[in-house]
Amino acid sequence: MSRILAGPWVGQLLADLGAEVIKVERPGTGDDTRGWGPPFLKDREGKETRESAYFLSANRGKKSITLDISKPEGQEIARELSDVSDVLLENYKVGDLKRYGLGYEDVSARNPKLIYCSITGFGQTGPYRDRAGYDFMIQGMGGLMSVTGERDDVPGGGPQKVGVAIADLMTGMYSSVAILAALHERASSGLGQYIDMALLDTQVAWLANQNSNYLIGGEAPKRMGNAHPNIVPYQTFPTLDGDLILAIGNDSQFIKFCAAAGIPDVAADPRFVDNVLRVAHRDACISALAPAIRAKTTAEWISILEPLGVPCGPINRLDDVYADPHVQHRGLKIDVPHPIAGAIPLVANPIKYSRTPLRHDIPPPLLGQHTSEILTGLLGKSKGDLEALRSKGVI
Repeated sequence: MSRILAGPWVGQLLADLGAEVIKVERPGTGDDTRGWGPPFLKDREGKETRESAYFLSANRGKKSITLDISKPEGQEIARELSDVSDVLLENYKVGDLKRYGLGYEDVSARNPKLIYCSITGFGQTGPYRDRAGYDFMIQGMGGLMSVTGERDDVPGGGPQKVGVAIADLMTGMYSSVAILAALHERASSGLGQYIDMALLDTQVAWLANQNSNYLIGGEAPKRMGNAHPNIVPYQTFPTLDGDLILAIGNDSQFIKFCAAAGIPDVAADPRFVDNVLRVAHRDACISALAPAIRAKTTAEWISILEPLGVPCGPINRLDDVYADPHVQHRGLKIDVPHPIAGAIPLVANPIKYSRTPLRHDIPPPLLGQHTSEILTGLLGKSKGDLEALRSKGVI
């Protein structure tokens, strides 16, 4: 019972891992992201459908039913589904499902083994609990945009959001872990439980070393563009034909790089002999390296540095990514059968098990594609029941 990205990302991951995932959508419109385009999927004849690329990215492996939970009959069907399910995942506003008799207390009384995961912007408690939360604003409120973007004093400086909805995606990942752990705990206790997930909590939690830099150092980190707050040199540099990521993680790598670049004197400079000193003299160190790096192409640098074990790489566009032989070898682009398009290109789950490989043969569902299958096969509804529900607009 979720839409947009955080909740659907959880469902897609669990589906990849083998779960039967039933996506409950509003009759007529469905998940908001079905209309988030262009681009939209084209059918076998090349005609544009209303299946957006955005929706396709987060809903593989699921079965879709349509259900109007504002109607008593729809509410009862949702309760019946929760009776026979292991997990209920929802991202309604705080208290919304309780109004329909679908809160945790309602459904867990009928199915004590149910794991009920709620995803909201700000959680079920606290002064912001009733606010709507969207990824962009959470990136700002949760501190990410304060450390993302160029410095304020350089051209183009200022706060930037990440290029994908990372607060949603990370909340989806944390929620997946929470659900799997709750399932594991249930094996011993025999009981389900409630999981309260918030985008803001997640955004704050995964700032990792930036959190620790502030909590230990006492100074709020600032935007540094592509530089690293704790390591130098660890950033992008202009080359003869583009840019190079240089990610030197220790002093021996720095010595190797300087030798390869023909500037061994820089490695011997007392200001740069270890990482602590390089961080202290960041600007001077970068200025000493930049001219040498600009003298060669990105490809030349990679060919020189990779054999030496000096971490480096290009900045690829997505067309470069999918043309990369290693990406192709790892099988990240997959083609999945689709009832309208014949087949659609998607991105494989990156988990690779040695014994139980993941399957990606169930495409993102059409709106309500599996309503009859689920209601008759899982809940035992008759053909007459379905006709009555359709006549009332419940499904």
